[in-house]
Amino acid sequence: MVEQDKTRCGYVAIVGRPNVGKSTLLNRILGQKLSITSRKPQTTRHQIQGIKTEGGVQAVYVDTPGLHKGADKAINRYMNRAASAAIKDVDLIVFLVDRMRWTDEDQMVLERIRHSRCPVIMAVNKVDRIENKAELLPHLKQLGEQHQFIEIIPLSAKTGRNIDILESAVAAQLPWSEHFYDEDQLTDRTSRFLAAELVREKIMRQLGDELPYQMTVEIEEFKQLDGVLHISALILVEKAGQKAIVIGDKGSRLKTIGSDARIDMESLFDSKVMLNLWVKVKGGWSDDERALRSLGYTDL
Repeated sequence: MVEQDKTRCGYVAIVGRPNVGKSTLLNRILGQKLSITSRKPQTTRHQIQGIKTEGGVQAVYVDTPGLHKGADKAINRYMNRAASAAIKDVDLIVFLVDRMRWTDEDQMVLERIRHSRCPVIMAVNKVDRIENKAELLPHLKQLGEQHQFIEIIPLSAKTGRNIDILESAVAAQLPWSEHFYDEDQLTDRTSRFLAAELVREKIMRQLGDELPYQMTVEIEEFKQLDGVLHISALILVEKAGQKAIVIGDKGSRLKTIGSDARIDMESLFDSKVMLNLWVKVKGGWSDDERALRSLGYTDL
């Protein structure tokens, strides 16, 4: 182990409203896919830790669900609690916002941040999509008046622009400490959890607006046999009509979901994968605290 006074290590929460690119940013920093992404808001439901170790610096990034209004259901309240808890328990916050947009939900995130005592870096994402670049500087100045940010960094999580600048700014703020994890460890999450998330991502990408958020995935089998990883996943929906949508005509949609998820799993787990999917109706699970706990929504 390197001496404690020569290594830095700490927790970094990536926070922001839904759909600003938090998971894309984490994946870009790690150099591989860990958090699932889609164009749908509230894709991320859990805290997910991504561990980046480079030399004497280990940054433990915490990808959080987007803080959002209208938390009517138990699952929405759970996601807001998960995001709020992350803000309280870290050494540094990266507050991610979307280009020139500032919404009521951005303001809500800022109010939560103001109650924390740790330093905050503001990261302005998707700047590659700003048509009039002359508007950016005045906007950054305006953002700087909102809070005493350590730095404000324009970047693009998608293209990688200025990600190195963000990582250097993060490293400079981490406390001197021994590393918490082995240098080759990528996340604190289990392989079963990551498998379930990959299936859920493919469903959200396939279905667009056809299926609301009353859908989750539970892994029932995860075992290595003769060099092949056998995974069985149960897709839970709330209504019979939703089951038919997920399955698709003669099972075509479910087949596509399985094929896309298997490809990502083989890359992530570095193994041939045999994936089996089933769909089951479990009414009201997304607004039932006990059902949520049984399905693994127990980070807090």
